[in-house]
Amino acid sequence: MELLETQSPERRKLLETSERHKKELEKEMKGVSDKTEKAITNALIIGGSLALTYVVINQLTKRKKNKTKSSKVKPATSPEEDSEEESQSTPSLVSQIGEKLISQASVILLDIAREKLSEYLTKRKNENS
Repeated sequence: MELLETQSPERRKLLETSERHKKELEKEMKGVSDKTEKAITNALIIGGSLALTYVVINQLTKRKKNKTKSSKVKPATSPEEDSEEESQSTPSLVSQIGEKLISQASVILLDIAREKLSEYLTKRKNENS
């Protein structure tokens, strides 16, 4: 086949042009796949942080609702039983630390999501301009 390629200059030009187009197409496809990968990664980060925030807020609001329901319906008890209930209802140090960690983690994740979203929107705006 090499002999045929070298014999016809027009065929050689067409083969070179075909190879150049093939390389350009591969380069373009790689660029598109890289952009798509970045967009999907950003979407997963944003979605994950929003889902985590939803779960945390949902858990925190459930606890408050349960506490208000239990405080509304209180049977008459003796003073000794009241003191035992109060000591059980006060959150322990470990649960307070856990709540603080959850709130801090959600703040950090929301900040990361906000940054990624702003980067994505800026890139999109620049591409459209």
